[in-house]
Amino acid sequence: MPNQILRYSTLNHIRKTAPGASRLGRRDFLKCTALACGSVVWPGFISTSALGAEGATPPSAQLKDYLKDYPFFPFCIDWHDAKKWGYVEQAAMLKELGYEGVGHIFLDGVAERLKSLDDAGLKLFQITMNVDVATGKTPYEARFKEVLALVQGRHVQFDLLLNGMPPSDTSIDPHAVEILREMSDLAKDSGAQLLLYPHQGSWVERIEDSVRVADKVNRPNVGVMFNLCHWLRVDKQRDYKPLLVKAMPRLWAISICGADEFDAAPGWEHYIQPLDKGSFNVGLLLKTLKDLGFKGPIGLQCYGIGGDAREHLARSLTAWEKLSDNLKATP
Repeated sequence: MPNQILRYSTLNHIRKTAPGASRLGRRDFLKCTALACGSVVWPGFISTSALGAEGATPPSAQLKDYLKDYPFFPFCIDWHDAKKWGYVEQAAMLKELGYEGVGHIFLDGVAERLKSLDDAGLKLFQITMNVDVATGKTPYEARFKEVLALVQGRHVQFDLLLNGMPPSDTSIDPHAVEILREMSDLAKDSGAQLLLYPHQGSWVERIEDSVRVADKVNRPNVGVMFNLCHWLRVDKQRDYKPLLVKAMPRLWAISICGADEFDAAPGWEHYIQPLDKGSFNVGLLLKTLKDLGFKGPIGLQCYGIGGDAREHLARSLTAWEKLSDNLKATP
């Protein structure tokens, strides 16, 4: 990403797009935002045939007992859904498929999203928002306070996209820590958590960045999130266990998706796929997290997946039913 985009944090000026609005082109969308916002059971790969026909209805939403510690939900389902359904239609679809809730992108429409989920008996797990750490800039929207009031007592996690400076630039750490402590104070009484979200091209680009900064903030409501697709794109090596070990004290959520292990092209096509696709061993990742003691929400990254969202969400939930066996406690 050009340094100019990072420096001026154009994420803070993204055109707000409701689910019913016209679809953004990829090129135009990337100008506005850096958000981008493989799958096997260990041992062995899940084949498409093992999962059933594409678009098959997933198993019943009856949760396995051990999955109460790993709520599973999709996010970024709005951007490229061919149906362009509104919040009410999305909630009905998610309920029918068997998902427990959803993640919401940015601070627009939170009240409407909450009502649609409440009416369907679903949960809002996360809200993604932008934070500009550049000096002399307004770091976050004033309505953050209003949104905190809306989610009071709901234990929502805010995924913070930290932008405005070059990736991993430690010189801005003191200023960023000051901003995050201020946000932590605002969120304290709401029961919300703030997660530093590693994102390709952002100031916090790597899980190592999020851990470094969260440790300096040192607040009980500030943690980190591991995002598979961004780690695959940013990191050239594939040994995630040491990174997760270091992150564990503050690792409060992760995101997964189907993905290929490597892709020479600079894009998301191979790093964000439905959960029944790709060569990356998602099952082994889940088993590793379970063995390390991780418990928390697991988001399904859906950014850039086109077509009918219901179809790919159904396939991913079918894959999750098998992959989630890796989270079962070992006798």
